[in-house]
Amino acid sequence: VLISGESGTGKELVAQLIVEGSKRKECKYIQVNCAAIPENLMESTMFGYMKGAFTGALKTTEGMFHEADGGTLLLDEISEIPVTMQAKLLRVLQENQIIRVGNNKHENIDVRIIATSNRNLPELIKDGNFREDLYYRLNVVKAVIPPLRDRSEDIPLLIRHFIDKYTKGNLSSGNVSEIHPEAVKILCDYQWK
Repeated sequence: VLISGESGTGKELVAQLIVEGSKRKECKYIQVNCAAIPENLMESTMFGYMKGAFTGALKTTEGMFHEADGGTLLLDEISEIPVTMQAKLLRVLQENQIIRVGNNKHENIDVRIIATSNRNLPELIKDGNFREDLYYRLNVVKAVIPPLRDRSEDIPLLIRHFIDKYTKGNLSSGNVSEIHPEAVKILCDYQWK
């Protein structure tokens, strides 16, 4: 599943809903922020490594794919994965097998991938910064999350949700139960950059 949309549109929430509504809802759900993993640690973080594979590899370690085996792996901001690593990820998606760093043995895995991106992947493909074959492998089911400015009809629903969420169990005398219609109109007219 590939979920795209601007930052702040709720891509991770959509991923969570997909997991909760699936046959794998009771299985492991591992979230990986691809932008937070340094390029030189990407492969070992994703696929694990063998003892002695590199300086500091004191024991054989499982990667994120191992952790998510049987469940779902969210690759948040997949556009931040370096192109060299994208080739390895594509192979994993095609073969359902991984190879730990420092090993030559394939290990079978069963992981559903949900990927998110706030960037325009087709443009990155044209610029040579994202593999086209990986894009099509991920883009089997696509969800585009529009920004709030393009779905202002959701704002009253969100207001109700947050009022309920933050007043539930709050016994103080300052509970908010409604918002003035003019305030709702201002929020609906706002551009939400």
